[in-house]
Amino acid sequence: MAGSAASSANSSSSKLTNDSVNKTEKKFLENIHRQKLVANGDAVLLAVSGGPDSMALLHLFAAVAPVLHLHLGVAHCNFMLRGDASDADESFVRDACAELGIDFHVRRFDTNAVALSWKKSIEETARLLRYDFFEELCREASYTRIATGHHSDDNAETVLFNLFRGASLSGLRGIRGEHGKVIRPLLPFTRKEIVDYLEEKGIGWRIDHTNEGIEHDRNFIRNRVIPVIEERFGYKLMPSLQRISEHAGELEEFINLHISRLLEAHPGLDLAGGKLHVGTMRQLSMFERKEILKRALKLQGLSVGSNVLNRIAGLLDNQAGRSVPAGAGVEVVLQDGFLRFRQTGNPSDHR
Repeated sequence: MAGSAASSANSSSSKLTNDSVNKTEKKFLENIHRQKLVANGDAVLLAVSGGPDSMALLHLFAAVAPVLHLHLGVAHCNFMLRGDASDADESFVRDACAELGIDFHVRRFDTNAVALSWKKSIEETARLLRYDFFEELCREASYTRIATGHHSDDNAETVLFNLFRGASLSGLRGIRGEHGKVIRPLLPFTRKEIVDYLEEKGIGWRIDHTNEGIEHDRNFIRNRVIPVIEERFGYKLMPSLQRISEHAGELEEFINLHISRLLEAHPGLDLAGGKLHVGTMRQLSMFERKEILKRALKLQGLSVGSNVLNRIAGLLDNQAGRSVPAGAGVEVVLQDGFLRFRQTGNPSDHR
């Protein structure tokens, strides 16, 4: 799939140039090719709320779809949180799809009631409902990709949000351009570039005024924290955060490759079997030990936290027989020259 997209890059870019297509559309297509986000003939489901980001996504894909021979569909979630405004968003997106000749799928959710039932925040509930709907459409209508309108400003906000929560390296990577079948082809674009494109093309969009408040952490970061820092430091924050995100992503890829090679070279590091050879682990740096332990915890379905990692890593310097809880009814014990993950029979054990 990726190969066919890459092989057509030069010819399709040339076609766009000859047809005098908007420069933003050319940049959009070039990013798709460079990141190998779609292949010729893919069926792409676009997440469109009606806001500026998603409307840009819709029209950019509509512009390049003939070149890549894509089948497009739109998924719109009406979370019924803003009364008539939510219904107006739905009608707006429906009309835009009809004008472009793109399949339109909509689902209405009583988000408040579901959040109360699930005992989750409105934001988390909406996210789960949204992606469940997308996955359902992929199964029923054979969409191969799900595209969202996240851009570089969203990524910067995510990096800061993760940093304030005490993020690890992976958190500083921010939003990934591709995760499973989900793609985010607008990540190289700023919010300003997106709005400029819409205005140049005469494309309308809807405004969600709930995004203008500061009650939620992400809104506070977007509307208060970033503007103050940008003004103070000459608008250098956003490009700096983008570079950090890119470097963190590159470093994470290197680490994953390095750890994979370590595991292949040392059969005694058996993550699937839940046992790690102590002698081998002691030969590694503390960073390598913790990266291996992270992967072992994830395979056990356990959360990864610095306290748990430190406790398990500390077993390597203890005598045989010592154990520490790893969470959710699993403990790690130092036994017969191995760190062994084993069930304790007590799923409520989160010490």
